[in-house]
Amino acid sequence: MAVSMEILCRGLSGEGSKLCFSSSSSLNSRQRRGGVRRMRLRSPMASATVERMASSEAIVEVEKTVKFMARAVVTVRRKRREDLKETIANQIDAYSDKIIGRSVLLELIGTEIDPKTGGPKTSKRTHLKGWFDKKDLKAEKVVYTAEFMVDSTFGEPGAITILNRHQREFYLENIEVQGFESTGTVHFTCDSWIQPTRIHPNKRVFFTNKPYLPSETPLGLRRLREMELMGLRGDGKGERKMTDRIYDYDIYNDLGSPDKGTELVRPNIGGSKALPYPRRLRTGRSPSETDEMAESRTEYPEPIYIPRDEEFEEKKLEMLADGDVKALLHNLVPLLVSSLSPETNDFKGFHDIDNLFKEGLRLKQALQDYLLEKIPFVTKIQASEGLLRYDTPHILRKDKFAWLRDDEFARQSLAGINPVNIERLQAFPPVSKLDPDVYGPPESAIKEEHIIGHLNGMSVQQALENNRLYMLDFHDIYLPFLDKINAQDGRKAYATRTIFFLTDLGTLKPISIELCLPAATPNCARAKRVLTPPTDATSNWLWQLAKAHVCSNDAGVHQLVNHWLRTHACTEPFIIAAHRQLSIMHPIFKLLKPHMRYNLKINSIARQILISGGGVIESGFTPGKYCVEMSSAAYRELWRFDQEDLPSDLIRRGMAVPDETEPHGLRLLIKDYPYATDGLLLWSAIEKFVQSYVATYYPTSQSILSDTELQSWYAESVQVGHADLKSAPWWPQLTDQSNLVSILTKLIWLASAQHAALNFGQYPLGGYVPNRPPLMRRLVPVETDPEYKNFVADPHRFFLSALPGLTQMTTFMTVIDTLSTHSKDEEYLGERDNNWTGDDEMVKAFKEFAKEVTEAEKEMERRNGDKERRNRCGAGVLPYELMQPSSEPGVTCRGVPNSVTI
Repeated sequence: MAVSMEILCRGLSGEGSKLCFSSSSSLNSRQRRGGVRRMRLRSPMASATVERMASSEAIVEVEKTVKFMARAVVTVRRKRREDLKETIANQIDAYSDKIIGRSVLLELIGTEIDPKTGGPKTSKRTHLKGWFDKKDLKAEKVVYTAEFMVDSTFGEPGAITILNRHQREFYLENIEVQGFESTGTVHFTCDSWIQPTRIHPNKRVFFTNKPYLPSETPLGLRRLREMELMGLRGDGKGERKMTDRIYDYDIYNDLGSPDKGTELVRPNIGGSKALPYPRRLRTGRSPSETDEMAESRTEYPEPIYIPRDEEFEEKKLEMLADGDVKALLHNLVPLLVSSLSPETNDFKGFHDIDNLFKEGLRLKQALQDYLLEKIPFVTKIQASEGLLRYDTPHILRKDKFAWLRDDEFARQSLAGINPVNIERLQAFPPVSKLDPDVYGPPESAIKEEHIIGHLNGMSVQQALENNRLYMLDFHDIYLPFLDKINAQDGRKAYATRTIFFLTDLGTLKPISIELCLPAATPNCARAKRVLTPPTDATSNWLWQLAKAHVCSNDAGVHQLVNHWLRTHACTEPFIIAAHRQLSIMHPIFKLLKPHMRYNLKINSIARQILISGGGVIESGFTPGKYCVEMSSAAYRELWRFDQEDLPSDLIRRGMAVPDETEPHGLRLLIKDYPYATDGLLLWSAIEKFVQSYVATYYPTSQSILSDTELQSWYAESVQVGHADLKSAPWWPQLTDQSNLVSILTKLIWLASAQHAALNFGQYPLGGYVPNRPPLMRRLVPVETDPEYKNFVADPHRFFLSALPGLTQMTTFMTVIDTLSTHSKDEEYLGERDNNWTGDDEMVKAFKEFAKEVTEAEKEMERRNGDKERRNRCGAGVLPYELMQPSSEPGVTCRGVPNSVTI
C-alpha cells in the first residue's frame, strides 16, 4: 500500500533511514503516468510514490538512486553420518565463524555491464549468517541466510559467487534470492561441494536456472560463462586431486597391474587400430614402475579420481555400505570353505545350489567352528538369520523348473536380461563375416535336414519368407578368441549359433544349436557340431549342455558389449565433453544433466574391480583375461552410434520393418516382444519431449549451426572421445533439428531405459546360475572323448561340473545382486525438481512427459495380464517389468532410473 509523500520526505530528510530496505527493485517497476515518474518501493518499512509538483500545470521529475536489501536463502546439505574427526572439524569451523566471522562470503552478480567498471554489476560482498547458531542442528538440510545491498540500477541477478574460508568443504544444494520484483524469487541450483580457500582459493560461481544459448548470454555473464568452462577443462597436465572439478580424456591404460606380476599385465585399450575403444576420464596418475605406458593403479576401496561433484551422494553410499557385511560373507566364506575343503567347490546335486537360497552355506560343525575362530565378527552376527543365505531370484519364484524348458530358454531371448541379440534369419544357412583364409569356410554347418522337421510343414524358404526363423549368433564375436579362451584353466567355450522357429502362438522354440571351435586340422569334424532337440535321454543331456553354452556366450556378450560397452563406456565421452563444452546455463546441458548422474563414478569403480585384470568380470565370465579385448573387438566391428536408438536397432536386427501406419513408425515381426513393445513406449515419450525441447531453442538449422558450445560438444565427443572411430562415415551430422533430436534421444535412452533393461534383471533372472551360467568349465562331450563314459554314467553330475564352482558362483551372485539394487536416492524417468530450469514452458512440457511415462507404465501392467501375450503372461511365466519406470529400493527387477546409477 502506498504511503503519503510526506512520510517518505521525512525519511529522506533525516527522520528515517536514508536507505530504503526493499524486497524489490524500483528501477524495474518504473511507470510513466501523465508525465509523472513513480518509483514503487515495497518493503517491511515503507512503500511510497514520490511526486514533486512545481505547479499545478508543471511536473518536475525527481531522479533518485535507491538502495535496497535483497535476501538469499542458502540450503546446505549436511552429512547424515560423521566420524569423530569430521564432527570436531565442523565444530571448529562453527566457532571460527563466530569469533572471526565472515567465513562464507557471497557476492551477487547482475546480468548487465557496469559502465563505471566495464565489468558486470555486483553487490557488496556479504557473509552467510547463522553457521554457529545452527552448528548442533540435526537436520540433514540446514538453511542459512545472507543479505545483499544493491541499488536500483542493479538490474536482474544472473550469478552468485561463494568463497569458503572454513577449513572443510560443505555441500551447497541451492540458493534462492528474494527481493527483485521484476524476477520474483531467483533460483540457483548448485548441487556442488564448495572447497575451502586453503585448497581452492578462487571463488565458485553459480548461475541462475534461467537457460541461455551462448549468443543470448547477457553481457554481464559472458566472461564468467567462458571462465567457468575453462576451469572445468583444466590444462591436461599433472595428477588430479580428489577435490578437483576437471574433466579430461585418457585411454584405458589402467586395467592391468604389471607391478604385481606378468599374470596381471593387460594391453592398453584405446588409441590404436588393433584395440580401439572410447576414452575414459583422465586421472593423471603416474606410470607403473614396470611399464611406463601403463598408469599406476589405485585399488578399491581407495577412491579413484573423479570430479568432486560426480561422487555418490550419501544415501547411495549407505546402500552400498549396508550390504558390505553380507557381501563380505557371501564372498569370503565360500572362498574359505573351498580352500579348506576343496571337495566342496563342486556341487554334488542341484539341491546344493537350491540350499544357497534356503539355508545358505551348510557347514560341517568343525569347519564352522574354525571359521568363527578365524573371522571374529561372525560371532557377533551368527544369530542373524539369513546373512549367509541368498535371496531367491525371481526366475525361481513362479516355476523353479522353468529354466529347463526349451520354450523358457527361447522366451528369455525376448524378455530376459539380454533381449537385444535376437535377430531375424534372412538367409539360410547363416554365413560368417570373418576372413575365411584365417577362420575357414564361412557357411554354417546347420543344414536343411537339421531343421526341416521343426517348421510346421514349411520349407526353409517358406519359413524365411514368412519371417518365422530367428537366431542368436555369437559366432563371429567369440571364434577369434576361442583358442586363447580355451587355453585358460577352467574355461571352455564355443562360438555358438542358435536357430529358433516362431510358432503360431507367437512364441519361439529352439530347433538347432551349432557349436563351433577353431579347426585344429582341415575338415576337422569337431570344428562345427550341430545339435537338435532331443529324442532320448542322452541327447536330452547333450542338448541341456549345448543350451548352457549358448547362455554362457549370451552372458558374456550381454555384460561386455551390450551392457558395459554400449551403455557405460560409449556414453562416457559425451558426458565428459558436455561438462567441458556446455555451460550449465546451456539448455542442452540442463536437458542432459539428470541423465549423466553417477556414470563417471560407476565407470571409475568398474575400472578398479569389474573390468580390471583379475577383476570380477574376468573371474566370472568365460572370456577371462580376454574380456576387454573382446569388448574392444565389438566396438571396432559392431558399434555404430547412428544405430543406438531403439527403432534403428530393431530394424538392423530384422525384428521390425518401417511402417508409417503403425504407432511408432515400424511394425514388429514378433508382436509379443516385451523388450521392444515396452521400450517403444518409453522411446516415443522421450523423443516427443526432446522434439518439443529442441524446437523451443532451435527454430532453424542455422540456430544449431551457429551454437558454438553445442557444436564444440558434439565435435569433441566424436573427435576426441571416440577418436579411434572418428573417421567412420556413419556419424550423424549436427546440422538440423532432426539430427539433434536423434542424438539427444539416443543418449537419454541409453542412460535410462536401455541401461535399466540390461542391468536391473541381472540377479532376478541370472541369480540362479544353472539358468544362465556366466562361464562353462567343460565342452560338450563326444563319444571319442575319454570323459564321455563319465558323462553317460552320471550326466547330472557332469552337467554340474561344467558350471562354475562354489566360489565362482557365489562371487558372481554377490556382484550381480549389488548391480541389480536400486538405492534410496534413485531418480526415475519422469522425475525432476521443478527448479531444473527457469523456462516455465519447458517445466510444463516436462510434466506432460512425466504424465506420458506414467501412462506407459499403466499400459505395461495391462500387458502383463494379457493372456494372449504368452512371452510375459502364463503359468509360471514371469511378467516383463524391466521397462516399468517406478520402483521401490532394493532388488525389484523393475525401475528405470534417469541415468546409469549402478
